[in-house]
Amino acid sequence: MRIYKFGGASVKDAEGIRNLFSIMKQEGFDKTLLVVSAMGKNTNAFELVVKNYFENKNELQYSINQIFEFHNTVLLELFLEKNHEVFNDVKLIFDNLKEFLKRNKSPNYSFVYDQIVPCGEILSTKIISAFLNFSGVKSNWVDSRELIKTDSNYRDADIDWKLTQKNISENIDKKKLNVTQGFIGSNQNNFNTTLGREGSDYSAAIYAYCLNAQSLTIWKDVPGVLNADPRVFKNPILLDYISYTEAIELAFYGASVIHPKTLQPLQKKEIPLFVKSFLNPKGKGTAISRGIKIKPEVPCFIVKRNLNLLKLSSLDFSFIVEENISEIFQVLHENKMKVDLIQNSAISFSVCVYDKFNRLKELLSILKATFKVECVENVNLFTIRHFDEKSSNEILKNNELILEQRTDDVLQLIVR
Repeated sequence: MRIYKFGGASVKDAEGIRNLFSIMKQEGFDKTLLVVSAMGKNTNAFELVVKNYFENKNELQYSINQIFEFHNTVLLELFLEKNHEVFNDVKLIFDNLKEFLKRNKSPNYSFVYDQIVPCGEILSTKIISAFLNFSGVKSNWVDSRELIKTDSNYRDADIDWKLTQKNISENIDKKKLNVTQGFIGSNQNNFNTTLGREGSDYSAAIYAYCLNAQSLTIWKDVPGVLNADPRVFKNPILLDYISYTEAIELAFYGASVIHPKTLQPLQKKEIPLFVKSFLNPKGKGTAISRGIKIKPEVPCFIVKRNLNLLKLSSLDFSFIVEENISEIFQVLHENKMKVDLIQNSAISFSVCVYDKFNRLKELLSILKATFKVECVENVNLFTIRHFDEKSSNEILKNNELILEQRTDDVLQLIVR
C-alpha cells in the first residue's frame, strides 16, 4: 500500500479538497490510504471551544457555531444537493459534541481536550470521503479511534503497538482507497486520545509501519525539505535526498523537517518518506530513506529565537562537577525549561534555555541561592549543520557573537 498524508493547509477549504482529488487522480486511487488532518485552522478553533468550556461559557456556543458554519459552507461548495447524507453526518458530529459538553463531569482539561479536538479530523475525513464517492471514486472511511490504541496519557498518548498492529492488519482492506484521520486514537476504555503535535504525520507513519507500506508521502505547502527557513534566509535550497539519520539530526536541532517520532517507525522497516508540495504536485520534492547523508551537500541553517543564556559558576570558585550539573538540570526540569545548548569549563557551566512558561525569574532566584549567575536574555541560537566558513560568516556579519560551539559537522552560534 501507499500512504498519503494531507495536512490542514492542504485541505483548508473546498478548493483544497478538490486539489486533493486532482492529486490523487495523478497518483492513482487503488491500494492507498489517505491520512488527513483537520481542515485549515480548525484544530485551533476546537481548542478555543475547550478553552471556552472551562473559562468562558458565554462564548462556548458561539465558538461551536463558527466551526459548524465553516464546514457547512464547505459542504455547500462541494455538493450539488443539500440533502446529501454527508450533511447529516456533519450535523451528528456536532450533536454528539454538544451532548458530551452537557454530560461531562470531568475537570481534567487534557481529557476534555481529547474528546473535543478530534472532531476536526472526523469532520474533514467524513467530508473528503463523501466527496470522493460523490466524484465517482469509491472510498472507505476508517475510524482511527478503533484501530490506533494508546495509553491514557491524554494529549500525548503512547501507542500500544501490538494491539494497533493487530487492528490495522485485520481491518484495513489493502485493495481499496481508504480515508482516515491523523492525530487521534483511543484508550482501552474507548475514550479519545491524541498523539501530540505533529501527531498526524506520526499517525501516517504508524499506518505505514503496520501495513508494510511501499512508501509514505507527506503533502506540504513547500517544495520539499529546504536547507533553511525561507522566512529567515534568502534563496533556500531544496534538498533532493536526506537519510533517516540526517533528518533526525536536523529535527533534533530544531529544523521543521519531520518529527523524529514519525521517522522512527519508517526507519525500522526502511519505508521511504517523500515530502512534496500540494501546490506543485509534479515537483520532485524530497526523499528521505536509507543511504547517503544528504544531497546536495550544502550547509543547513536552523534558528531558534528568544532564548536565554545562563552562565553559572560556584560561589567559592570551586570546580563545577557532576553533582552541580545534576542539581542545575533538576532545577531546569522543575521549571520546565527547554535546554538547547550546554557548555562547561572547570569553574563555569553555560546553558541556553527556552522559557516557554515564563518562569525565568523564579529559575534565576533558585539558582542564585547556590551559584553566581549571569543571564543574557533574548539571544538567538543559529545551528549550521555541514557548515563552512562562508556559512558562519553569513550569520556573524549582522550579529554579535556571545558563545560558539562546534563539532566536525555542526556549528552553533549564540548571538544577539
